[in-house]
Amino acid sequence: MNTAPAPDDKPQWLDDEEQRIWRSYVHATTLLEDHLDRQLQRDAGMPHIYYGLLVGLAEAPQRRLRMTELAMRAKITRSRLSHAIARLERNGWVRREDCTDDKRGQFAVLTAPGLEMLRDAAPGHVRAVRGAVFDRLTPEQQKSLGEIMQIVAEGLQPNEAGADLPWLR
Repeated sequence: MNTAPAPDDKPQWLDDEEQRIWRSYVHATTLLEDHLDRQLQRDAGMPHIYYGLLVGLAEAPQRRLRMTELAMRAKITRSRLSHAIARLERNGWVRREDCTDDKRGQFAVLTAPGLEMLRDAAPGHVRAVRGAVFDRLTPEQQKSLGEIMQIVAEGLQPNEAGADLPWLR
């Protein structure tokens, strides 16, 4: 595992092949996020991030999560989550509930209309994901992609106290 260089160390520039791989990754992930966002906007009237929030709530016990937990799962700031939940509330897809044991805490709860919207949006979203990613890769490539992304994610999600993570802001 690589460690971060000391501030006075010279950068180890990417070689040509690393640069090609990096740019391909950035290009593909940007296009993929745009593709999924456009599909969900067109078919369900919501951005990809909102779909992910609804999925997170649908998978949670009693279809509810503390706002801080939902922000952590979505990897977004609490402020961005608050704005998203406000929009989802206006649509009737989510409601907030106060936390009885923590006066400052709140839960986000997926409503029945929100679950119905998610069920309606899911088939198109799955088709978009499958067509953009899985149908283009062999089973071996799919496995490699999963392993690589897990390694990258584990390296970017520190566990130490005081880590600068979006959901803590």
